[in-house]
Amino acid sequence: MGSAGRIAGISGILGGLFSSTKADRGWRIAFLAGLVLGPFLAALWKAEFLSVNFPVTGPLLVIAGVLVGLGTQIGGGCTSGHGVCGNARLSMRSVIATLTFMTTGVVTVFILRHVVGA
Repeated sequence: MGSAGRIAGISGILGGLFSSTKADRGWRIAFLAGLVLGPFLAALWKAEFLSVNFPVTGPLLVIAGVLVGLGTQIGGGCTSGHGVCGNARLSMRSVIATLTFMTTGVVTVFILRHVVGA
């Protein structure tokens, strides 16, 4: 939670952009613009920041994004909201959500690497 009492969960900030008051939209737009522009500004400082290689493209990336969005709705927030802000506030809901995210990630990687062989 920031000094203004706002929780920096990306899904909540983005979702609130469409349902908030006009006065509340400015900081949301600035926060999201910083997320998008930050890497490009960092790349001006050090060009190798742009050499990120995504292992998938196109439709699979879109499907993954939709699944993440669905997960944030089901989980009542995203990993940054629960994992960073919620845990810092000692929210039991966020602790459980973070443990669920991490366990699911570990199991998924284990299955893909050791069972499927991807």
